[in-house]
Amino acid sequence: MSDPVSALGGGSFDGFASIREVGPLGMITLRAKPEVKGLAAAVKAAVGTGLPAVRRIEVQGTKAAAWMSPDEYLLILPLAEVGKALALLDKGLKGNHYLAVDVSDARAVFRIEGAKADQVLAKLCPVDLAAMAPGEVRRTRAAQVAVAFWREGAGYSLVSFRSVAGYVMGLLTHSAQPGSELDAG
Repeated sequence: MSDPVSALGGGSFDGFASIREVGPLGMITLRAKPEVKGLAAAVKAAVGTGLPAVRRIEVQGTKAAAWMSPDEYLLILPLAEVGKALALLDKGLKGNHYLAVDVSDARAVFRIEGAKADQVLAKLCPVDLAAMAPGEVRRTRAAQVAVAFWREGAGYSLVSFRSVAGYVMGLLTHSAQPGSELDAG
């Protein structure tokens, strides 16, 4: 078995905000209606968080569960724990209608950090970042591609498809160029 690699080899950029690709990360797409019996307990067993409310993310250490749509959640965890988490979901949801799939290799994750990190996303996404509450997840577009992001600590985490990781990194680094701040004068 080969060692997992990130889409861009951990690329980074320092502008008025810092951009970096996060290394290989485990991700599971879980499709299930919120009323499925045992869903909250299965998510708790798999990643240690509660079931997220609409447009929310629940974070517990290095693991998280994010609401993605009325019947879709994104579970985030260390890559080495994906198999165990899938088994726990299967055990907890046995007999119910659901789908749990390892999408770790299909996604790229980026961190945008710094005092003006929000300006990087404001240039690219049709989202009112000032109105975004802590723990809120937004699914939207960054220029021409689908992304999801949330505020985390002193910045944002952003998820895109791996196939467009180079394009997303280019968007983020171009948006973070020194001198292009929205409040530059």
